[in-house]
Amino acid sequence: MAGRKPHKPTDTNRQLISLHATVGTPRAIIADIIGIDEKTMRKYYREELDQATAKANATIGGALFNKAKNGDTAAQIFWMKTRARWRETNDLNLTSEDGSMSPKPALDMSKLSDEALKEIVETFGTEPDA
Repeated sequence: MAGRKPHKPTDTNRQLISLHATVGTPRAIIADIIGIDEKTMRKYYREELDQATAKANATIGGALFNKAKNGDTAAQIFWMKTRARWRETNDLNLTSEDGSMSPKPALDMSKLSDEALKEIVETFGTEPDA
């Protein structure tokens, strides 16, 4: 029983593989479309497979860049967030200076009169720290 004939790359297969890889078709499916094993495809079409993502990114990136240049605010914001590392942040600090996560009293109890302190004790049932 004779083995398979060696695969011979063609320009048509190169274009087809490049097109499919550029748009994100999984490699197993590309190999199936061409009628070869994935290992064979990687051996003969390595350049097409390796460059496909870079070409796709360049095409889409160029279109996005042009939209941003032409005033598309969404494209401008997206570009600045992804390329210029702009971030939308909310700095919400839930810890107090002592790290206890307890808010500082808004009132300095040492400045209260005896009558005010007595009213607080009666209302809350404890004596404030001095």
